[in-house]
Amino acid sequence: MRVLSVVGARPQFIKAAPVQRALAALGHEVMQIHTGQHYDDNMSGVFYRELGIPEPDLHLGVGSGSHAQQTAAMIERLEPAIREARPDCVVIYGDTNSTLAAAVVAAKLVVPVAHVEAGLRSFNRAMPEEQNRVVADHLSGILFCPTETAVRNLAAEGITAGVHLSGDVMAEAHAEAATRAQVESTVLDRLQLSEQGYVLATVHRAENTNDPARLKRILETFNTLGEPVVFPMHPRTRQAVEGIGWVPSPQVMVIEPQGYLDMVRLETSARVVLTDSGGVQKEAYWLGVPCVTLRDETEWVETLADGRNLLAGSDAQKIVAGVRAAGPTTARVQPPEGELPSRRMAAVITEKPWI
Repeated sequence: MRVLSVVGARPQFIKAAPVQRALAALGHEVMQIHTGQHYDDNMSGVFYRELGIPEPDLHLGVGSGSHAQQTAAMIERLEPAIREARPDCVVIYGDTNSTLAAAVVAAKLVVPVAHVEAGLRSFNRAMPEEQNRVVADHLSGILFCPTETAVRNLAAEGITAGVHLSGDVMAEAHAEAATRAQVESTVLDRLQLSEQGYVLATVHRAENTNDPARLKRILETFNTLGEPVVFPMHPRTRQAVEGIGWVPSPQVMVIEPQGYLDMVRLETSARVVLTDSGGVQKEAYWLGVPCVTLRDETEWVETLADGRNLLAGSDAQKIVAGVRAAGPTTARVQPPEGELPSRRMAAVITEKPWI
């Protein structure tokens, strides 16, 4: 069987690595198309090297642009590529524009679509990621849900056929990366950081970067925390910052985006994490590191259940209060036991349920 994996952004490389290995282990021919949504080395190339993913069979080189421009370019370039590849199944991941574009093209070409990380909902249709999730799920014939909540979300929308509770493949990838990072990453030494001696912050979601007042409010709050803040700055955020006149305080260390192992090491050793990333929220939760989410809602509602994750949006008082209240890290949350999610997914695809 020929399986085509479509990726474009750093969270998708992480999800794709174990899934592609599991498919190859069952003897399937695995091809990969990289849309080029994330294209510089810090956002793309380093992940291929660290995760051991073969270089993509085709790189579309789409690059940046507005959501419409980027998605349109992906659709235009993916159609002939998928036609030529003639896959038996297209695997898509997460909630990016690459996810949406691949789902639309494969559906139009009547190629079965398997969505890894299906069923997530923030219930905020203004979010580009939410729009992408909903469309991708309704176009997919195989839906791999990481949680019971995701299964229920799909059922509420009338989607019950082809739904599989697979577990979270990111938990699988993260468990391996956390072990490796303790040995291989030197990021703490390079940045002269101590264990539990800093706050780790990431900001990249459109709801924050596209609103200058909101973004400035968040970043100015970083300046007021009174303790070291390590801030790997996403290219989108860097571009947005140029227009708002924000100057980091001496305690805010702005650095380039980090590779996966270095980022996991920074998460593991942080006193508290500030983020608008779904993936970083989950990783902090698994590591037992307190998290303050810079959004008004989250699709990962499980992280809120025991108070380990606090929704603060761009409210400076809530952000500061969350950082101040964050206590020592608690017991780490281990990935679910049993068969690995990637192997469950590969087994389902092998069965060709669309026939």
